[in-house]
Amino acid sequence: MKRAEQNLLHNVIPADYWNAIIHNDNTYDGTFFYAVQTTGIFCRPSCKSRPPNYDNVLIFQNVDQALAQHFRPCKRCKPTGERVPDQEWIYSVTEYIEKHYTEPLTLEVLATASHGSPYHLHRVFKRITGQTPVQYIQTKRINKAQTLLTHTQMTVAEIGRQVGISNPAYFISVFRKHTRCTPAHYRERHENA
Repeated sequence: MKRAEQNLLHNVIPADYWNAIIHNDNTYDGTFFYAVQTTGIFCRPSCKSRPPNYDNVLIFQNVDQALAQHFRPCKRCKPTGERVPDQEWIYSVTEYIEKHYTEPLTLEVLATASHGSPYHLHRVFKRITGQTPVQYIQTKRINKAQTLLTHTQMTVAEIGRQVGISNPAYFISVFRKHTRCTPAHYRERHENA
């Protein structure tokens, strides 16, 4: 059994492989590929993306193994040798937003998670979705806030924190911008309906 296959079974990364990942060592390209479980993306050892957390990394012997485990190829290092279609790339970003919208998300955070540049991500995201990443995140947060307002007795401040906007005044402002009413008025309207 090869070393990469053993790693997949035991989730132990050989020291030289881990060193290659951390130092973007291109001499290991083709020897193995690594995937980051939290992003769902796999890379070549030489990828210039931010170093991953050791506990989130899986090692694969080849591209087919990573693809079979439903990891997507990195847009930056192109481990399959092919360019990742923009639609697929943006789908991975929207998936990331769905899982992490309650956390502080910036364009830089999204670009790092999706292995792209902030400028390119912003441009492609808007072309594919019709919204900027920030607009998309805010829409997701406000939709969740609307659900919480109509189905819970949480305070407006608690709901704001729950959806990732910890400043109550800013939450009310964003909510009003999206719905044309305050959270309290929205709740009142839906209780009376």
